[in-house]
Amino acid sequence: MNIREFGNENGPGILLLHPSLVSWDYFERLIPLLAEDYRLYVPAVPGYDMEDDSEFSSVEEIAVELEEALLARGVRQLKAIYGCSMGGSITLRMAVDGKVPAEHYILDGGITPYQLPWLLTRFIALRDFGTMALGKLGGEKLMIKAFSGTSYGEDDLKYIADIMKHCSYRTLWNTFDSCNNYRMPKAVMHFSGKVHYWYGEKERKVRDWDLKYMKKFIPDTRFRKIRGADHGDMAWFYPDRMAAALRRL
Repeated sequence: MNIREFGNENGPGILLLHPSLVSWDYFERLIPLLAEDYRLYVPAVPGYDMEDDSEFSSVEEIAVELEEALLARGVRQLKAIYGCSMGGSITLRMAVDGKVPAEHYILDGGITPYQLPWLLTRFIALRDFGTMALGKLGGEKLMIKAFSGTSYGEDDLKYIADIMKHCSYRTLWNTFDSCNNYRMPKAVMHFSGKVHYWYGEKERKVRDWDLKYMKKFIPDTRFRKIRGADHGDMAWFYPDRMAAALRRL
């Protein structure tokens, strides 16, 4: 796994985990705002690394791979682990593993595992995979049509289309199947670090299942609604707000 490091070598460490359909440079507008005071670890999640032909395996396996890579670099503790959407799933799994503990675990629109019958999870995985497969086939033109009512510009849509073109069908399938169904304890969880769940004001209804999951299984979670934002907007459209929020931790 390729992990890029930025910023102050002696500063508190922050691990930044991107969502699906983008890569590590999803954080390119945020990195300069934090680099002076923090040591930033920014991996390209396997399957979404434009520099190799890696595949996304599973939330559990990638969490372990990240932990081993950080430990090999001498990282024993972090100020924060931030993950958006897919990255939020990996963040939560790393919190459970506890191999590289953090003071703060932040799930920004993080995907929590479905608590549904197995057959229904297969149907949902097929539906999500079908949507992404069509997006991969349709490329930039389909991206423009699908996101016509959003704030994404043409350059943003071309970037997403290029990532999707690079992703294999196996990566797309494993991403949605695993993020919806990764293994977690079936009991109430408490962690030494603080758990935060951020969500955009415009995605509130879509995140209802995830909010209920966090309230049920991690009752100490601190919730924050991001005014005016939609899913995955913070690092992309509001890096100043995100940097300020991370500094307040």
